[in-house]
Amino acid sequence: MTTQVPTHPPIEIKTWIWRGHQIKYTVKGTGQPMVLIHGFGACIGHWRKNIPELAEAGYQVWSLDLLGFGDSDMPAIDYSLEVWQDLFKDFWEEFIQKPAVWVGNSIGGLLVLMMLADHPHIGTSGVLLNSAGSMNIRREEAILPLRVVMGPMRMMMRSKLFGPFFFNQVRGKRAIRNSLFQIYGNKEAITDELVEMLHNPSCREEACHVFLSVLTGPPGPRPTELLPRIKQPLLLLWGEDDPWAALRTAKVYRDLSADPNAEPKVTFEIIAKTGHCPHDERPEIINPMIINWLKDLQAA
Repeated sequence: MTTQVPTHPPIEIKTWIWRGHQIKYTVKGTGQPMVLIHGFGACIGHWRKNIPELAEAGYQVWSLDLLGFGDSDMPAIDYSLEVWQDLFKDFWEEFIQKPAVWVGNSIGGLLVLMMLADHPHIGTSGVLLNSAGSMNIRREEAILPLRVVMGPMRMMMRSKLFGPFFFNQVRGKRAIRNSLFQIYGNKEAITDELVEMLHNPSCREEACHVFLSVLTGPPGPRPTELLPRIKQPLLLLWGEDDPWAALRTAKVYRDLSADPNAEPKVTFEIIAKTGHCPHDERPEIINPMIINWLKDLQAA
């Protein structure tokens, strides 16, 4: 089955059955494989400004709607980074079967690290765009007032009354637009098309369970646990105005980039006047940076 995501230009969407669930994916171009992994609440369409140009540069670009997001199925399971890691491992084995460039935004960036650390044969390199340090906030890393209430808050999220009530407050178009104004440094990138793209999946009946499961689920491995096991080079592109993943979060990557003998070899670049989603806010900057970095790797 093939459909189109109503973006400009439209993205052709295909369906793959994984463990009995429908997973939506797209592929464009020929050449070395490149896999794009979106962040929390996003979808394939969040890469609409990147897929055509990356494909034109000579890459076979793949992207999936994570299980639970976009137009993929939303089963009532316990969601975790490990579930999505298995999804990408099985997808790579069925469709790609060649070492790929892995690109991820937010929790997608953390998934890139997991894929390269646990399955090194599938990747040549990784690109992290304001990569998250966990699927949700770790209690010990939260500021003190939040740390005190996190336990009770998670219990409330799991309740049948408060959880759906909270979800309904944050899934509306106005709430989504307000959230984007907080996390996007480039306000001009906040369009009606973007708001609709993020809002539509939240209207599905199963979306509330996914949202609450992610917010109350395990945070996943720390980047500092994964990095020592990664040998592939990494490009870290960081929007400096991101309130969710402040620059201090990226200190470990900056330290690695300053050490010429460090492994993995990290290239770290700060993107000015940009927030949590550099690929969508500044595609005219991000696309050439990825392409040129990969060219330099090939030349080396």
